[in-house]
Amino acid sequence: MKRGLKLKGTLRTYLNWPVFLSILFLIMDIRLFMTSKKAGQIGAVYVVIYILATLLIYFTGRRKIRRDLVQFASNYGQMQMNMLKELDVPYAVLSEEGQLLWGNDRFLEVIVNKKAARKNIANIFPEITYGKLPKIPENKEIHVQAQEHYYRCVLSLVVDSNTATQDDDLTFDQMIDTKRIIAMYLYEETEIINSEKFREAENLVVGLLYIDNYDELIDSIDEVRQSLTMALIDRKVNKYMQGIDAISKKLEKDKFFFVFKQRHLEKLMSTRFSILEEIRNINLGNEQTATISIGIGIGKGDYNERYERARAAMDLALGRGGDQAVIKSADKEQFFGGKRVQIERNTRVKARVKAHVLKELIEGKERVVVMGHSIGDVDSFGASVGICRIAKTLNRKAHIVLDEVTASVRPIYERFLTKDYDSDMIISCEEAIELVDDSTLLVIVDVNKGSYTECPELIEQAQSVVVIDHHRQSGDAIAKAVLFYIEPYASSACEMVAEISQYIGNGLRLQAAEAEAMYAGIMIDTNYFSNKTGVRTFEAMAYLRRNGADAVRVRKAFREDIQEYKIKAAAIQDTELYLNEYAIAESSAQGVDSPTVLGAKIANSLLDINGVKASFVLTKYNGKVYISARSIDELNVQVMMERLGGGGHINVAGAQLADVSIEDAKAKIRETIDEMITEGEA
Repeated sequence: MKRGLKLKGTLRTYLNWPVFLSILFLIMDIRLFMTSKKAGQIGAVYVVIYILATLLIYFTGRRKIRRDLVQFASNYGQMQMNMLKELDVPYAVLSEEGQLLWGNDRFLEVIVNKKAARKNIANIFPEITYGKLPKIPENKEIHVQAQEHYYRCVLSLVVDSNTATQDDDLTFDQMIDTKRIIAMYLYEETEIINSEKFREAENLVVGLLYIDNYDELIDSIDEVRQSLTMALIDRKVNKYMQGIDAISKKLEKDKFFFVFKQRHLEKLMSTRFSILEEIRNINLGNEQTATISIGIGIGKGDYNERYERARAAMDLALGRGGDQAVIKSADKEQFFGGKRVQIERNTRVKARVKAHVLKELIEGKERVVVMGHSIGDVDSFGASVGICRIAKTLNRKAHIVLDEVTASVRPIYERFLTKDYDSDMIISCEEAIELVDDSTLLVIVDVNKGSYTECPELIEQAQSVVVIDHHRQSGDAIAKAVLFYIEPYASSACEMVAEISQYIGNGLRLQAAEAEAMYAGIMIDTNYFSNKTGVRTFEAMAYLRRNGADAVRVRKAFREDIQEYKIKAAAIQDTELYLNEYAIAESSAQGVDSPTVLGAKIANSLLDINGVKASFVLTKYNGKVYISARSIDELNVQVMMERLGGGGHINVAGAQLADVSIEDAKAKIRETIDEMITEGEA
């Protein structure tokens, strides 16, 4: 220990002063000898005495000083340790890997389970992952929770001081090789967090409630029961509002406005907005079932911002077919309900209004560019052809963006390569980018997600965008659209364009090839008119037949080849029946021009199996796994696909998964099915 203790700094200099003075006195005595021999002799006696005393102190007192210094350091270190141990602020020392090495009393009270913390601090605070531990000498702040308490955690990397003092110019790589620990402080902020939660709970939430099918509902019953039906709806709505201490006001015959404290929102979410089911169960013997939509705006900001979010949430709910509730904050949306098939609207007022607006937008531009979703199908191509005919009727140049012509589209596509149509009617994405400018109207059909379009770059480039789609709207839909026409009950985008065409005027008449392209889109999307067909679907088909569509020629154009039949048979042969109700199959993409279309056909075929509630066909293509989901009426596959980042209809939906294998995608589907069963959604 004596060898290990070395005096340094000011203390070492102070203890060496007697030696310096001895040298000084010797020099002084020599000077005395030079002046007077007798004086020098007298001085020499005192110098010798001083040197002897200095040596005695140096060899005996120094050891005592060292012992005292060691004792002081020990007492001081113990005092520091006691201070840290008894410090009211939770303090701990971690290893570089996040293992607890030491913690004071207050820290041990917080974590409770010391054994788990010694394995890894993430066992106590899941928020502190290995990646969040400091790797260089800097402070990192992480907000953590332990039981019902909240803390602001400060992590600081400490490099071994003995190693650091040997070379103050250590590089970062050299620091990695030194002994390092992590100091951890916890500052409680439970009171602040709880106060913030209380403040948020007391915030007023703005909501809107619309009766989706008011006109159809009233028209379906006699005058005597009309008032009774509306009274029942009003009573259930008012009773529901009283249960959450809400202030509600009926704005119109089918619209309500209400506000309530945010603390009641958790209750509404836990019951999944039971008012939706209560209204749906009202039955006075009429054929129509009443449904409502609810839009709620939450988050920070003033009341006007929350009201705007409530309106946006209502637009989402209606755009997804109604009969559901949507909660919208500044950065996300939550959806509840929407399990039932959308009720078809018999009125064409909306189609007529949208047609009038679309006509004005086209007439205000020099040209029209139309595009559908990536890996286009017959519906997106047929709808694009219909928009082109509208633009040409209004004397505007029109182009269709289509990069890849799949086998499913080719029979219809080749009809437009004749001299009857412009050579630049169909252009590539690169050509469209050069063409789109301020004088161009961009029309997007059969898709409402920008990332799913044929050329997403055009959306940002275009000044005016129109969206026409029959898929249920999602939260990340195209926001800059000046006209957003979403009809989830429609069978296809071609059906919607066919309806719009009838209200354009200007003597619009489709050519035979155009009518057949749109007819084919309806036929394929309805699985040969067996799925999602309504009165307006057949009216649109009748309109197309009057314009020259030949059903036999269309049917012959879409016959499958033997290779597709073999892949289809193999996929059905190896189908997995998960929980005996959900068919999950894999379709091969090798040797097939349109793998995703074939996957959709296989999914439709699997629904013919007795007892199958829904079918899911997975196709590995171009580095992604494409999922085609189908159901009849027992599972909302659209809600399920939204959880996987996709969307679609209540019984026809799909999703795209990147960087996953087929087996991983199947596992995600099983996991999602289990979650929906647990939540009562399946």
